Amino acid sequence: MLKRNKLALSISAAVLSGGLMAPLAVAQEDALEEITVTGIRGALQDAVNIKRDATDLVDAVSAEDVGKFPDSDVGEALGRIPGITVGRAFGQGASVSIRGAAPSMTLTQLNGQNVASTGWFDQIPVDRSFNYSLLPAELIGGIEVYKSSRADLNEGGIGGTVIVNTRKPLDLDANTAWIGTTARVGTISDEVAPEVSGLYSWKNDEETFGVLVAAAKEDREYVRRGTESDYRWWGDVAPTTFIQDQERTALDVTLQYAPTEELSFTLHAMSLDMQADNSNTSLYLFTLNGDNVTCNTTNAAGLCTSSTTTNSQFGDLEIGWAGGALGNETFIQTWGRKSSMSSDTFDFGTEYEGDGFRVSGNIGSTKAEGGTDFTTNFQHFPSLGDTMSLWEGSIDATGNEIIINPTLDPSLTLDDYAATTSPQGWAVGSGPAQDEETYAQVDVEFDLNVGVLTSFKTGARWTDHDVNRRSFTGQITPQQVSTSDVYSGIYEVGQNGFTAPKPDLDAMVAVTRNSLDQWVEERAGYSDLNEENTALYGMFTFESGALTGNFGLRYISTDVTRTQYDLDGTEPMDGEIAANVGYSYALSNYGADYSDVLPSATVRYELSEDVVLRASASQAISRPNYDDMLVAYNGFADDNELNQQLRVGSEGLLPMKATSADIAIEYYYGDGNLVSATYFVKSIDDFVTSDIMTDQQIGLEDPAAGDVWAVETLKNSGGADIQGLELQIQHAFDNGFGVAANYTYTDAEAPSEAFMDQLPLFTESSEHAYNLVGYWENDTFSARAAYNFRSEYLIRDGGFWYGNRMHDDFGSLDLSLYWYATENLDVTFEAINVLEEDDIQFGAADASSSATGMKGSLQEGFPAWSFQGEAVYQLGASYKF
Repeated sequence: MLKRNKLALSISAAVLSGGLMAPLAVAQEDALEEITVTGIRGALQDAVNIKRDATDLVDAVSAEDVGKFPDSDVGEALGRIPGITVGRAFGQGASVSIRGAAPSMTLTQLNGQNVASTGWFDQIPVDRSFNYSLLPAELIGGIEVYKSSRADLNEGGIGGTVIVNTRKPLDLDANTAWIGTTARVGTISDEVAPEVSGLYSWKNDEETFGVLVAAAKEDREYVRRGTESDYRWWGDVAPTTFIQDQERTALDVTLQYAPTEELSFTLHAMSLDMQADNSNTSLYLFTLNGDNVTCNTTNAAGLCTSSTTTNSQFGDLEIGWAGGALGNETFIQTWGRKSSMSSDTFDFGTEYEGDGFRVSGNIGSTKAEGGTDFTTNFQHFPSLGDTMSLWEGSIDATGNEIIINPTLDPSLTLDDYAATTSPQGWAVGSGPAQDEETYAQVDVEFDLNVGVLTSFKTGARWTDHDVNRRSFTGQITPQQVSTSDVYSGIYEVGQNGFTAPKPDLDAMVAVTRNSLDQWVEERAGYSDLNEENTALYGMFTFESGALTGNFGLRYISTDVTRTQYDLDGTEPMDGEIAANVGYSYALSNYGADYSDVLPSATVRYELSEDVVLRASASQAISRPNYDDMLVAYNGFADDNELNQQLRVGSEGLLPMKATSADIAIEYYYGDGNLVSATYFVKSIDDFVTSDIMTDQQIGLEDPAAGDVWAVETLKNSGGADIQGLELQIQHAFDNGFGVAANYTYTDAEAPSEAFMDQLPLFTESSEHAYNLVGYWENDTFSARAAYNFRSEYLIRDGGFWYGNRMHDDFGSLDLSLYWYATENLDVTFEAINVLEEDDIQFGAADASSSATGMKGSLQEGFPAWSFQGEAVYQLGASYKF
């Protein structure tokens, strides 16, 4: 292999947890010249160095990069890497897509092992992606992104594999300590949000034993204001405000023991927790109710996209819908949820280096808990005895965002509500979810030096993975309380300046708990999935002059068990709740298994000292989404003869399998400068698709409709293709300025029959994505401007209300300023999304998708959701002891 001059580019150990040292520090020793470059330039150089020296197609983010990015979490930082796009949710980067594949096709690992993850919302299914909003940047030592597969990487990531690495005490100086604090405020979430983080690392004088403890805590109120439109009731358009108390806590502990230079033991524990209590208040404007409404235009889905309401008036609707009719009154409701999610990981690892061989082993477990712990709902409407305000004005829904032009202010006060109120009994529920894996792994590598073969690595891995979900209905005797007891003050609902009483979440939950008689489990919401996975692999590495590489095989075997209650028409016992009617009282178990062999090969060739050519070919899998492995019924025994649906998933679905190839040319020049281009292609087989047939007989009589069902059957039949191009440039000038830019083009086509929307698009795949970064730094100050852009992408959350919708183009300009006040003290100022880019989502499906269950408000470009863009400003300081 061609040898280049030795240049050690590293991030100073004093940069702990994202802390910042003065850049461009240079240290020299007599025995070996080592240039330590820190700051923005040093972090970018370090990432380039990792990319250059790797055999495979690897991108990296150093700890300093994460700490200096104006991002709230690791997911946002990953969005700076070419080929990666980030899905943002509730003010944070939550999901990561690689090269056009869905987030569930990205495998995320912690120190090389899988990490369990759930969400905090029970209405969105648990999938195989990792929720990055849990993970604070301060705990991370570095990130590696493998865009091509290899035999010794865990299977599961068709898109790619993200490995998040934490720090180890024996790698740091003894008594290394760092503490940092940040205050955050937004243009909408205007309460100051504090964050504190710190790290302490100790090792003995012999450097044989060390302990590292790192922690972070953040407490902020996130506010989202926007407009949601479903058109379920009289052309409803709903200005909405969502408020969430996000309290994130993280703890990372590592113990290392190395009795000899050849042998070491590591015990690592990480605990991530987010309390995510929230309220969502919607003020419904019924824009199509009454003779005083004029519809001016309709779209191809038959929805009115332009309407005018004049001479609004009160109706005479009686309490309980006992008589009369609704006029132009508004309706308001608040969903209150006590929610949380957590992920706890424990790992014990050992490494031994012998004469010509290396052995490593890991055993551990990872467990995540989440979902919605408690749900309640409070409403105000004429049928409940409330006076309410009136809607009068015009609605323009012809673009991607609804425009509301009122001629009367529909704002509400407590005077518009009845004197007393109570929780809605039908809405009280709980939906916990759990994701857990236990694992054991051993790897052995032998030095060969036989011809061009330099080593042989082999290993085995076993995992036992469980995903459990439950659903409970709360039976209550509604307690009437003074309306003023569950509201506190006035706040803005939506983004049009309308106001309403502000809900007191804790008070609403307390009233509901006091009304609660008992919890009853919904058998339809019970599901257990177990996967027992075994993997064996062998991989050779080789070197011949300027040519290096690896090739190998990975064998995988999986046994799957599904446990659910069957809907078999069982006669209900006395007092059974409606949701359980027809379901068996005994659990049923179903099993399946599959196996496969996954080959991979990568070559790296140094065309010259500064030019590297890489190529890879591999096969990888992503196992089916959990929801696709379940059987689900809807509409049984609900007195509606038109909505009987059966969705037949299967534990026997095979993994999706991708055959991938990449070729890259990279030119390295100067200190950490880079120009590169990469072409990639994936062909995916066994994509999960569905057959939908109506008027089917399944042997189960609905009391209202008989044995007439719409049946959706999931199967492995579709093929999908992804191809694209990544371009990257990075250049540091001699005057402290530097630039970095990358662009990714992705042409991704999935089988349309795989989705209810019938669109041949991968979930969360953008055709175009790019990053533009400019920076300047000297010994005292540094500054960075970073713009991240992605073109429109399809969000698929599942469920009738959330459904499938297109997210409009999104670009965020972020600014960072750093002052290295002393050798130990750094001060930072960051501005995120300074252009206040709006979050706009609209229906993308064709009107014909009604046949597969898509509702009209998610068809033909109808502006379903839009949320007001928010700029966030952060002031922070960090100190290294």
